[in-house]
Amino acid sequence: MKFISIILGSKSDYEVMKECAKTLECFTVPYELIISSAHRSPKRTKDYIKTAEEKGARVFIAAAGMAAHLAGAIASTTTKPVIGVPMKGGAMDGMDAMLSTVQMPSGMPVATVALGKAGAINAAYLAMQILALDNEELATKLQEDRIAKAKKVETDSAEIEVIL
Repeated sequence: MKFISIILGSKSDYEVMKECAKTLECFTVPYELIISSAHRSPKRTKDYIKTAEEKGARVFIAAAGMAAHLAGAIASTTTKPVIGVPMKGGAMDGMDAMLSTVQMPSGMPVATVALGKAGAINAAYLAMQILALDNEELATKLQEDRIAKAKKVETDSAEIEVIL
């Protein structure tokens, strides 16, 4: 069974990353969510990636804060797409997480999304877009969602009266 794997660097990342899981649930996309630190439990993380691939993981979403570069560690272990979600916190309030996630050496790509809730949700959408490359039903659901969101923006815009 094809699914998306969400890996959190620590339990504290769950409050933000549950938005990623909720987004996948809205589209009935299977996922697995675990906590595994690239630095505190590197063997567990590496073993999990191998097992997840064998079970059908097609995309990995990695969330970590500070300079703990979980997404890079995952990318070094798999050739499946990896999406990094930098988490806010620490002395640099997430800037170190963002920089460590986005700065990868050539040949080790990690797609990086925004910090926080928007990043968690966009990671889910990006992972689903990857799955939709060979899943027409999911592609249609994503297209319908995009159209619905555009209509909402148009409706919201029409309700605003401009006064000069």
